[in-house]
Amino acid sequence: MTRWFPVGVIVGIFVLLATGRGLTTTQALTYAAASGIVTFALELPTSGFADAFGRRAVYIAAAVVNVITAYAYVVAHSFWAFVGAATLMGIFRALDSGPLEAWFVDEVHVSEPGKDVDQELSRQGTVLGLSIAAGSLVGGSLIWWHPIKSAPAINLSVWCFLGLNLIHVLAVVTLLKETPRHPVGARRRQLLAESVTGAPRVIADGLKLLRHNHVLLGLMAAEVCWSIGMIAFESLLPLRLEEMVGTQQRAAALMGPVAAVGWLIFALGTWLSGLTSRRIDIARTAVIGRLLNGLGVVVMGLVLGPVALIAVYFFTYSAHGFNGPPHAALLHREASAGNRATVLSMNSMMAFLAYGAIAPVAGWLSDRTSIALTTVVVGVVSVLGAIFYVPARRAEREGRVAA
Repeated sequence: MTRWFPVGVIVGIFVLLATGRGLTTTQALTYAAASGIVTFALELPTSGFADAFGRRAVYIAAAVVNVITAYAYVVAHSFWAFVGAATLMGIFRALDSGPLEAWFVDEVHVSEPGKDVDQELSRQGTVLGLSIAAGSLVGGSLIWWHPIKSAPAINLSVWCFLGLNLIHVLAVVTLLKETPRHPVGARRRQLLAESVTGAPRVIADGLKLLRHNHVLLGLMAAEVCWSIGMIAFESLLPLRLEEMVGTQQRAAALMGPVAAVGWLIFALGTWLSGLTSRRIDIARTAVIGRLLNGLGVVVMGLVLGPVALIAVYFFTYSAHGFNGPPHAALLHREASAGNRATVLSMNSMMAFLAYGAIAPVAGWLSDRTSIALTTVVVGVVSVLGAIFYVPARRAEREGRVAA
């Protein structure tokens, strides 16, 4: 809970923070892209850190970097300062990805070797969603309250984010107890070397898979389109809302409850996806999710009022949740025990790379045309992602499951 509650407090406001401090839309989306690019570059190398140094040590390091990141956002007032903050955020995400879950599973297996932990991880997901939703309500309330009139209301949420991250460090240090079993000496150095030098090999293995597996290539292309569409409801939505309600403070205050409800609707979409895939099939469910999500983004660019924008956002975010399970299931169909990690890593890295590469372009287009038009454009790209599920649909219809 201490990890995700602070995220809820600041969700959706970093772009508003940057534009409120003088950055253009192009600059705001460009600096934000730095986080994804850094995470993309470090995701594979940092995966070995937890194996070499222990889950607890790496998770504490991630928590400390997160505190520094929060302070960097507090003091950032120029483009390059925001780039620095986003770079730190990327380092944090790369370090934070995986160690807590790996620690939990390892500790369970100490007392119950081989135990399945699906129910525990399901409850963890519920806590995650509820924590972000609660944090979003608190963040929005702080901005509405605006007790320090001499400073922008949005600043208080960022300071709160910093304070909550300090509490998270204390919680991690206090509550995370790890059974000593990580390697030392030469074995540790070997794991670190494999982690760093193995990244190009994993990417090369992934490219070989894509060259020989048209279904997997289609899934990666669909992921790219999906990530481009996410620019609209992750970064452009707060700016579009600001245009409609007139001030940064009102837009930032609205983003709190809007994000809270959005996460609940996301969970609803995920649940509906499971029902749908049982009634039809997985590939067609993925196609429906991509079409609905992309069309929702297009309509977000066409609506003219804040109530309509928020309503369409809820629909779009539910479809965002709807598309997740079938897409993941199709990925697993194309993976085997020998390459599953490679397949999942490639999908994640394509998402980060696509968002990081296209976000600055979307910012440039917004500055030269309008945020509404840019939203429509990325929405159309997202809709086109449905086409790339066709190979998976054909394989499913023919009863083929690659391995």
